[in-house]
This record gives sequence, C-alpha cells and structure tokens, in this order.
Amino acid sequence: MRPLTNTRRRLLLSGLCLLGLGCLLAWKTLPYGAQPLSTVAVTRADIESSVTALGTLQPRRYVDVGAQASGQIHTLHVEVGDTVRKGQLLVEIDPSTQQARLDAGRYSIDNLKAQLAEQRAQFQLARQQLERQRDLAAAGATRDEDVQTAAAQLKVTQARIDMFQAQIRQAQASLRSDEAELGYTRIYAPMDGTVVAVDAREGQTLNAQQQTPLILRIAKLSPMTVWAQVSEADIGKVTPGMTAYFTTLAGGKRRWTSTVRQVLPIPPKPLEQASQGGGSPASVSNGSAGSQVVQYSVLLDVDNPDGALMAEMTTQVFFVAGKASQVLTVPLAALDDGDGLRLAHVLTRDGKVEQRQVRTGLSDRLRVQVLEGLNEGERLVIGASGVSGG
Repeated sequence: MRPLTNTRRRLLLSGLCLLGLGCLLAWKTLPYGAQPLSTVAVTRADIESSVTALGTLQPRRYVDVGAQASGQIHTLHVEVGDTVRKGQLLVEIDPSTQQARLDAGRYSIDNLKAQLAEQRAQFQLARQQLERQRDLAAAGATRDEDVQTAAAQLKVTQARIDMFQAQIRQAQASLRSDEAELGYTRIYAPMDGTVVAVDAREGQTLNAQQQTPLILRIAKLSPMTVWAQVSEADIGKVTPGMTAYFTTLAGGKRRWTSTVRQVLPIPPKPLEQASQGGGSPASVSNGSAGSQVVQYSVLLDVDNPDGALMAEMTTQVFFVAGKASQVLTVPLAALDDGDGLRLAHVLTRDGKVEQRQVRTGLSDRLRVQVLEGLNEGERLVIGASGVSGG
C-alpha cells in the first residue's frame, strides 16, 4: 500500500506543476487588452500655455526726500503710513546756522553799498576838480600835469565804483544762495502719496555737505509694479504687451491681470554690487559664482484701488503665451516625448493597443492639446512604451 501511495503523490505533484506552467503560458499568450491596464480618455478642456516666475511688488512712482541743508532735525511732521499732499510741510531743520549766514550776507551788502556811495561822492568831487583844472588850463593858470592828474583821479574813482558794484552783485548772488539754503530747512512734499519709509528722527543731525541725507520716502501705491524674475531659458518667450496675471500669498485665490510693460535687457546686479548703487528693487543673486542662474527683470503694472497690494509682497506671475478653449487634450504622461509629432498607445475596442502618431499644440505642463491623430473619447494606455500592439 505504501509504494502505491507514493506513486499517487508523485503523479499529483507532477500534475499540479504542469497545470501551473500551463496557466503561466496561457497568461503570457493572452491578448494585451486582457491584462490590467492604466488608461486615460481623450477629453475636451481649456488649456493655457504660460511661463511662470516669482516677483516682488514695488510702487511704480516714488521719491526719496532728502535734506539739502545741514543741521539738526527740529520737527518731523509725518510718520510711516501717513498720506501727504504735494506742498505739505514734512520736516523742519534748525535754521540757526543758515539764518546767521543770511544775516551776515545782508550786512555785507549794506557795507558795500555804503562804500559805493562814498566812491560816487568821490567821483563827483574828482569830476569837479577836472573841470576846474581844464578851465584854469584854458586861462593858462595851471600846468598840464595838474590836468592829467585830475583826469586820472576821475578814472580811478569810476573804476572803484565799478568794483563795488560788481562786489554788490556777487554778494547779492551769495545772498540768494543763503536764502535758498534757509528755505531748505523747511522740507515740503514734492508729490501726493503715502509715506512708506522714514530714515531719520527728531534731534538727528544731518550733514548735507558730502551727500544728500535720506529722510523719508513717499510713494504712490497705485499703480504698483511687479518686478518679475524670469530665467534665461524662458525670457525669449516673454514680450512687451503679453498678457500676464499674478497671485500673492495674502490675496488667496484672487488674481490680478496686467500686461508686460518692459523687459529689461540686462540682468539685475547681485546684492553686493547693487548695494553700491545701480541695482533694481528685485536684485537677487542665485547660486554660487560658478553656477549662478541668470534671470532678467520683467515689469508689469497693475492698479491698486483698494490697497490690497503692498510693497515688497511676493508674487507668482504667469505670462500667458497662448490659450485655447474646449479643445482635445490628454495628459502629457500618456504620450511619448517627441518634437511636434508624439507617439500615443490607443486602446482599441477589441482590447488591442495601437500605436499612433499625434500632433500636439499648447501645453500647460500637465496636459497637452491634441491637434491631429486622436478622437474625443478614445482611451490611451499610460506606461505602454515599448509594447507592440496585438
């Protein structure tokens, strides 16, 4: 009985092995459509091709208000956030030094005018003496030398008059400069706007002899300008007049729409160079010196009537290169890479996979527009590259 049992066991095991091998071979020879496939449908949708970039908001119009007069700040009439009107008094600087210089200039002019009056009197006397000498010379009662001396004295007094008149004009010009210097101690708003920065305090001493000290900045908060940084690889796709929109972190899902005003032809300087002058508000330095990413500044303006946009806000900008409405689209993952014509794997009705050339159009980096080669509703196999149709 035991040998018979062992034989049955061997036959049973052999049968199970053959059955497993047969199932494997059968599965391998089944049509491709019988295997579990991951497919997507060709559908209609709106598609937009865009270039994305990060940017920073800045007021388009602003002015830095500085001091042209040296001295101690006596009164600062505004604070950050104040709205000001053109001509409004902003800052008063102690005018003591300028007033003293102005008074000294006026006294100097008075002194010169007094000397001028004296010289004019001397001129009248010299002219009378010359006339007397000429009369005496006509009567033969004086010498020629005396006549010449009187004539020379008249010319000397006339020259002194001219000299004092020139000195008075020079002193008057200096006086006008001193008056202007005194006027600089009262600083007025050069434009309507909002005070966005104050860099000085009451009691601070300013020295305007070497450079103009910055006191505050006034800006108009509408319109605002986005300084977008576009990479070298994408800058060729951005042109003036192109439609663009952007979002901010504070704005949630709100979009602001604009157009490109200007593409600056020179990349902004790195921060260490921009700090020495000449850098744009969005100057950035990316990467190390050996692998620096070149970025170009693109400017677009937007109205800000409700004040939702603030200076230095970070923006995500989308430059619209093209868009189409309700066109045939498929996910990019469903097509093999190609240039213009791409390869799609279409799942036919009988469960087979058919390779087909597809001409594509716009792409939003997730989906791509289908121009030719596919029909609405057809299903494409994802990850079918290298598998032949059956």
